[in-house]
Amino acid sequence: MIRDQGFTSKIWRFAIWALATLFVLNLLAVIAAVIVNSFATRWLGTWLPAGWTTRWYFSAWKEFQLSSVVLITFEIVFTVVIISGILGVTTAYALARRNFPGKRLVILLFLLPLLIPPLTYGIPLATVLYQLGLGGTFWGVVLINIVPSLPFVVLVMIPFIEQIDPRIEAAARVFGAGTTNLFLRILLPLLLPGMLAALLLVLVRTIAMFELTFLIAGPTTQTLVVSLYYAVFASGVRAGQSIDAMAVVYMVTTLFWLVLALQFVNPTQIVARAKQQSTH
Repeated sequence: MIRDQGFTSKIWRFAIWALATLFVLNLLAVIAAVIVNSFATRWLGTWLPAGWTTRWYFSAWKEFQLSSVVLITFEIVFTVVIISGILGVTTAYALARRNFPGKRLVILLFLLPLLIPPLTYGIPLATVLYQLGLGGTFWGVVLINIVPSLPFVVLVMIPFIEQIDPRIEAAARVFGAGTTNLFLRILLPLLLPGMLAALLLVLVRTIAMFELTFLIAGPTTQTLVVSLYYAVFASGVRAGQSIDAMAVVYMVTTLFWLVLALQFVNPTQIVARAKQQSTH
């Protein structure tokens, strides 16, 4: 009986690892095909393209006006990051340092945009923004992206703030430190790794956020991911290599910021902290 259970366990482990490996290999193959095609002069029915070229990147940059798209993308993204950072860190500090009736309910309400599909609240929110005259505008795109970004900053920052001993802040106040000095000289150096991690991850999320941005963006406020969608599905004939070149630009941009964010935060840190809290 014990041998049968051990054999079954090994079969399950093998099956899980086989499926995971197959998934990763399939994903890498798709990414590799996009990258190779973006450099191909012609690629039909062969293992490798007939030739190699970089002209599709120059063509995509001009055809899809990527200079203005990238500029507006980062204007929107950095505005979302700054506003989410200021509001999110302040909110996270209040939630981490104060105990009050209904605190768990308040935290749950803050996290709802992360727990439910974006389109669930995105469509009615976009309707309200259009009624307010913000549809297709810069600030309309910023506001709709702040909705999931602010709770994300709160979620990331609460564990970092809770790791700081409140007695450090109390001692600083005893020696006459005001709120500004307390934040700049005591809290900011301690919270800086967490803030960088949260804001970089918000940056990555905002760059990759398609649904909410698509609902509210106009012709002059499309981010890179929305422009990529229109490049694929809009009417007209476009070279597949140019679209793949645009996709590679999007992948590289997102991957750069994601790798940078992972230098400051361990993805398991938040989960481990949540488990620790649930056991108390």
